Amino acid sequence: MSTITTVNPATEEPLETYQLMREQEAVACVEACHAAFLDWRKLTHKQRAPYLTRIADKLRENADELAALMTQETGKLLRDGRTEVEICAAILDYTAKKGPEILADEERTHGGGNKRGLVSFRPIGVIYSIQPWNFPLYQPVRVLAANLMAGNGCVLKHASICTGSGLRLRELCIEAGLPEGLFQVVLIDHETSDKLIAHPKVRAVTMTGSDGAGRHIGAEAAKALKKTVLELGSNDAYLVLDDADIATAVKYSVMGRLYNNGETCVSAKRFIVTDKVYDAFVEAYVAEMKQVAMGDPTDDSTQLGPLSSQEQLDRVSEQVDDSVAKGARVLCGGKAPDRKGAFYPATVLANLAPGMPAYDDEIFGPVASIIRARDDEDAMRLANESRYGLGGGIFSKDEARAIELARDHFDTGMVRINSFGAADPNMPFGGVKDSGYGREHGGFGMKEFVNAKAIFLP
Repeated sequence: MSTITTVNPATEEPLETYQLMREQEAVACVEACHAAFLDWRKLTHKQRAPYLTRIADKLRENADELAALMTQETGKLLRDGRTEVEICAAILDYTAKKGPEILADEERTHGGGNKRGLVSFRPIGVIYSIQPWNFPLYQPVRVLAANLMAGNGCVLKHASICTGSGLRLRELCIEAGLPEGLFQVVLIDHETSDKLIAHPKVRAVTMTGSDGAGRHIGAEAAKALKKTVLELGSNDAYLVLDDADIATAVKYSVMGRLYNNGETCVSAKRFIVTDKVYDAFVEAYVAEMKQVAMGDPTDDSTQLGPLSSQEQLDRVSEQVDDSVAKGARVLCGGKAPDRKGAFYPATVLANLAPGMPAYDDEIFGPVASIIRARDDEDAMRLANESRYGLGGGIFSKDEARAIELARDHFDTGMVRINSFGAADPNMPFGGVKDSGYGREHGGFGMKEFVNAKAIFLP
């Protein structure tokens, strides 16, 4: 039987080895989840809420252990791991507090307004959650919290490199009192995963990952007529407009490119800078990126840890080398150091053009792409030329105009103005175009996988 061995990307030391499940074992997990769902769906939303609160408490109680595990498995900075635990707990608390109101029955009318009606948001069953490695706790928790509140069960297929994090999350959920069958973690290969998508007791599929993987999983689910939510990659553009405050733009552009070692879907990747401020921004930005301290992710003074694996290091190196071969210019970084671990330096590329990976694609690492625009209008055009549309940002002193651009012109699901951040429990999260579809957080995720049932009264 095949196995999974997790590896510390900072030290290259093996961590744990796990056996992959046989197909019948994975199917048994789905069936156990469905059996638990049949009881769970009978609870009211208010009765489900305390389970989520207790899971949040359990995560906080074990925050140091969880952060250390995530750092060992993926190389994320230890302090970022602690922040991730708190974000997860906040999502659970938000869902417990807001869920009963968001999912309450709605009174409506029909028959021209003369008759009564109800819309009831009913659970549908087992949700299959396929998640990546960059946020080992947050990715599964955001799906789990919303669907537990909605009344569904959840089967998680986590990325192999953070297998330990997925299994530990399930243990803590059970310690918090969640019915044991309701949240399952399956260790399976891609072929078995496709079979689970087709299983009749799996009612919907949610996946976070690359657009290529999203096409495959979306197609498999469509064959079985199952709804999907896909949160895919992006090469988010941050616009530095003519009237931008350069110090603010540089501060958040460094933060936005290096957060989570540059391995974040909704992060600043392309910096589209107008002619008027181009030289000032690039000079200041490159100076800051050159000073970034790369090293041990458990050291509080480290600003940039390793990439998640040697495979990821090879991929980022290849994308940069390909861009340079096609004419890109390296302003800093650009080569992996000769040292143990999957380390790649803070890198800035300029002279970019279509056809280069650094212009067209997502580079999942600490590589910033600088693109020159003639003016503000040209900057907005270049931002929207991308096939992706997850997030983006605007640096401008004119907040009203920035809001107008964000609302009416930026073709993405999320826009940051004069700031950077990732997810927030109270704001919708998701994208458009090749960045996928569907929304999570802000109450939207709780209604993605429910049956909006119409009940007509006389």
